[in-house]
Amino acid sequence: MRNSVGFDWNPVNKQLYFSDNGRDWMSEDVPEDELNRVTKIGQDFGAPYCYQGNLPDPEFGWGHKCSEFVPPILLTGPHSAGLGLRFYTGDMFPAKYKNAIFLARHGSWNRTNKFGGDILVVYLNKDGTVKSSEPFLTGFLQNNNYIGRPVDVMNMPDGSMLISDDWNGAVYRLTYGPAKKVAGR
Repeated sequence: MRNSVGFDWNPVNKQLYFSDNGRDWMSEDVPEDELNRVTKIGQDFGAPYCYQGNLPDPEFGWGHKCSEFVPPILLTGPHSAGLGLRFYTGDMFPAKYKNAIFLARHGSWNRTNKFGGDILVVYLNKDGTVKSSEPFLTGFLQNNNYIGRPVDVMNMPDGSMLISDDWNGAVYRLTYGPAKKVAGR
């Protein structure tokens, strides 16, 4: 692992899932950052020899093959800076989100065309592999400028989710359900 920031235990299979940020200064488009999972003790995920499961490091990769290492279960984008992640265990959001991974992608700092700056949702198969992923909450990146940068997500006891944003020094509470009328309005 190189720079793992977020991790959480899968509530179903009890395996550890974690974000991993690839190295800088190879190019604007590689390596992609990763989502990984630990399935047994002693696994090696490649850094500093190999990134994204198939990209040997030009400086340290000599004498190694990427096939020696555990590949990521999902590539999360070039320099997307996946930080905090949590499995959603609440009941407020629709059932399809139950036990899905929510990953805060802080966003790239070293790309001409910025990437990330959103919350990615990752759906898993019963065996713990990735079924699919899609942006869940976007809008923090507009016209190649950040107006917010998500850092972490946190489940609340009522099923809502907190999202921290270090760009604005804010924490947002995300809920799901019918809009409620505010008294006096």
